[in-house]
Amino acid sequence: MGEKEYKEGKSRNVFALGFVSLFTDISSEMVFGLLPLFLTGPLGASRALLGVVEGTAEMLGYTVRMVSGTFSDRLQRRKPLVLIGYSLSAASKPFFAMAGSWSDVFAVRSTDRVGKGIRTAPRDALISESVQESRAGRAFGIHRSMDQAGAIIGPLVAFALFPLVGFQGVFYLSILPAAAAVVILVLFVKDKSVPLQSRPSISANLRMVLAEKKFIVILVIIAVFSIGAFNFSFVILRASDLGVPDSMVVLTYAIINGAHTMVGFPAGVLADKIGRETMLSISFFVFLASTILMLVSTSSIHAYLIAVVYGIYIGIAETVQRALIPKYIPASQIRGTAYGLYNMVVGFSFLVANIVFGFMLDASGIEAAATYSIITSVIAIAALGIFQLSSHAQRRG
Repeated sequence: MGEKEYKEGKSRNVFALGFVSLFTDISSEMVFGLLPLFLTGPLGASRALLGVVEGTAEMLGYTVRMVSGTFSDRLQRRKPLVLIGYSLSAASKPFFAMAGSWSDVFAVRSTDRVGKGIRTAPRDALISESVQESRAGRAFGIHRSMDQAGAIIGPLVAFALFPLVGFQGVFYLSILPAAAAVVILVLFVKDKSVPLQSRPSISANLRMVLAEKKFIVILVIIAVFSIGAFNFSFVILRASDLGVPDSMVVLTYAIINGAHTMVGFPAGVLADKIGRETMLSISFFVFLASTILMLVSTSSIHAYLIAVVYGIYIGIAETVQRALIPKYIPASQIRGTAYGLYNMVVGFSFLVANIVFGFMLDASGIEAAATYSIITSVIAIAALGIFQLSSHAQRRG
């Protein structure tokens, strides 16, 4: 792909999809910044149940990514699945306002995550096909930063609206930016032109992906890390435990997303320069630091520091992990399958992380929960270091 084609692809799809994600995240984060408090407050759910709801819904969405990714490879088109996914998530948002129990929230949350699952792997494959492989970190950094700009705006909008309209009002209003995202997607995102040649079966594509041994090793390392990587909901709850008032907790979420946004693009650019594996290792260390802060913090001021560090981890990890795949899966026609497999593995790991962390938090407190996450992080850091040393030795040999 020449420089002219690269620029055209970047300006058309990376930025257009960035704006789609920006508006979608405004909608989603208006809801998700309040959802942990809605579940554990008015609906009376326990923290362990919060972990089950979050983890199971996310796992379902990640599993769907495997199906949608492989199907987009088979179809040799990405946009139809991306459109279905964004539309389903948009349509689900108002139903949070109608929830009368944790099971209702679980059903709506699962529907939203299925929508995200349908769109994510084909969208990431489309981004990777729109740029040179050497610029993948930059492209995903641009997309993540635009995505997370919406994730800053969303909680701030929720913070401003919540005193006026309450939980239900915020949930109903979240449909507006979600609808705007779908319109942008329809009008401005273009499918990558792929010649309709032979269409290998889904099983054949999966076998080709599994044959890439280094990709599988990286996937295993990410899985080990991810079984201890709790999600933002527990950072929000920790902020509440440290004395942050409920009316201010949503700002903690905005801080997480702000830090995420600030580091997304620089992390992608730096990953292209110093190595994506090195940046992945840095993300593991930053998460480890955030977990230690969760353990040792004693005041509400510390809650905001935790949010910053955790946001930096998310910004690096979500950019670099996706940018690694084009490096280890050079054949673009199977990248949808590769992204799908990656997302399924991360999703199951995410389920384990949130259930175990939530259970430990309820049963034994922050000390036991944080210790679990620290152990899995250290193991993953060591494994990634060994992988990097082995790769360097092979290249020298």
